[in-house]
Amino acid sequence: MRLLSPFFLLLFSGLTVAQTNLDPLFTSFDGTQIHYEVVGEGKPVVLLHGFIVNGESWKRSPARQMLVDAGFKVVTLDLRGNGRSDKPHTLAAYENDAEARDVMGLMKQLALTNYDVVGYSRGAIITARLLELDKQVRRAVMGGMGADFTDPNWPRHLQFTAVFQGQAHRYPQYAGAVEYARKSGADTLALGLIQQAQPATSRQVLGRVRQPVLVISGDADTDNGRADDLAELLPNSTLVTVPGATHNDTMSKPAFGEAIVKFLSVQ
Repeated sequence: MRLLSPFFLLLFSGLTVAQTNLDPLFTSFDGTQIHYEVVGEGKPVVLLHGFIVNGESWKRSPARQMLVDAGFKVVTLDLRGNGRSDKPHTLAAYENDAEARDVMGLMKQLALTNYDVVGYSRGAIITARLLELDKQVRRAVMGGMGADFTDPNWPRHLQFTAVFQGQAHRYPQYAGAVEYARKSGADTLALGLIQQAQPATSRQVLGRVRQPVLVISGDADTDNGRADDLAELLPNSTLVTVPGATHNDTMSKPAFGEAIVKFLSVQ
């Protein structure tokens, strides 16, 4: 299953060292340092990015500034393995809801309670974990996501795991993702481990979620399954479709930010 290439052998190289001059940094439960930023004043909301990108992706979305203008204190972070956060090179560092625990610990350190969560693409998968694990979550937005991630053996997830662990030749349709990651300076080894440890939240667990959840996607986005399938699993969901949008450009649409602000502004 695995290729004994230099890329794969790096799996055993331990923890990469964080870059310098990255304040503010939050030291998480296992010593991993997480880069974050806070902007605005008011009701707290944390924004979770997708795969290959980092917290900077939210600065390119109108949604972030719209939330600030609407009276929210907006927290963004580079999830472990990404951007300016530490990038552990051990599988254990990403298992057991490590990313969700990072978010929970950061919000606790910032003394932000009764907060909202907005996750896009893979960030929506972590949002689902927070809905189960953290009673402090008030409302949530799951963007660019269908119900497929509820299956631990989701084929797309398994394929991406293989692609980022040196087996891109098996799935040439995703080879461009590895090349993009390398060109953007992402740590492809860490990305492979992130995929391997990616959590699945069961349909049964989602069916017990009582918080209001906005499910939002572009009308041309089925990359991660159908958004309406996800909305049907959540008892208190609202489904919004962004017209003329694909998975890659939904976040850039003003309608995306407008729907989020409207949903989270409800007391």
